[in-house]
Amino acid sequence: MPRTYRILVLGGYGHFGSRICRALASGVTLVVAGRDAAKAEASACALGSAHESVALDYTANDLAARIGALRADAVIHTCGPFQGQSYHVARACIQAGAHYVDLADGRAFVAGIAALDDAARERGVLVASGASTLPALSSAVIDEHLGHFARLDAIDISIAPGQQTPRGVATLEAVLSYCGKPFEAWESGRWQTVHGWQGTHRYRYPDFGARWLARCDVPDLQLFPQRYTGVQRVRFDAGLELALAQWAFWLLAGMVRMRLIGNANRCARIMQTWGSHFDWMGSDTGGMHVGLCGVDRNGRPARIDWHLVARRGHGPEIPCIPAIVLARKLAAGTLTARGAMPCMGLMTLAEFGEAVSNLDISWRTFFS
Repeated sequence: MPRTYRILVLGGYGHFGSRICRALASGVTLVVAGRDAAKAEASACALGSAHESVALDYTANDLAARIGALRADAVIHTCGPFQGQSYHVARACIQAGAHYVDLADGRAFVAGIAALDDAARERGVLVASGASTLPALSSAVIDEHLGHFARLDAIDISIAPGQQTPRGVATLEAVLSYCGKPFEAWESGRWQTVHGWQGTHRYRYPDFGARWLARCDVPDLQLFPQRYTGVQRVRFDAGLELALAQWAFWLLAGMVRMRLIGNANRCARIMQTWGSHFDWMGSDTGGMHVGLCGVDRNGRPARIDWHLVARRGHGPEIPCIPAIVLARKLAAGTLTARGAMPCMGLMTLAEFGEAVSNLDISWRTFFS
């Protein structure tokens, strides 16, 4: 009788790791890992007797040996922020002969993962970075609708979480890491310098109204001009539900640009505490928009707007879904890709839809 597929989840009792573990609790053996042994054990026990726990620091020098000793077939790395992280975990997985999947949203981290491609192929493992909302889901949406266009000119993406959506400190550290900092965005067919949490504009979502949006630095900005040849603009924005919070980020960005403060991510814990006092003013509803503009197969101007809405606080499940989909496919033996790559083309929109079928998450597509 073949043994059960074993998945090691680093940060398995954390903000995203716990959600991933709950979704994968049947059909595989989970090893819930984290620095706190008691929390890891409690989390594993809550999942059922088939699952295990281990005290494990993902920065450990002997990580590859530990992964091997745990007999992990695949590792899901949820311990952000990924901005500034090395590929220590991915290299350890390759050395141990285990597949690697992460939820990274750091632009350089995700875009640079291909540097490990030769090593991953030699060991016959998959190393997939960015198995999260960006770029896994965003690229799945574009790929689903790409056939509508003879020429794709512009990609506009935004995410707008509800105020009552739980906010992990690592997530806040990630989004504040580029607050006020310059980065390159693909505009009018060339790279142009913009600044994080500035470039504010208003956008109306059909399901929950208007939000102020501001620029954020994400992997898609680097990856999509290469993946979708000929596109002239790739833009990503984020919009907080409360205008007060959005303008607080904008002001913080201005202070960074004026060099009144160094790195805004040092304010993550303060912002988390401060923001929670205003949750009563917001809702548990958020969403995502992917807008595509170009020319259709008949030579006419065309636009597609894909709008996702998540209600009842289910928004934080979305970043977890691509990693869950990939883990299930690896366990079933249906994901045969090997090598190191950003997580694009590894999950279809239909697979995402199947994975969220038990959640209050839906979407509509508008053609014009």
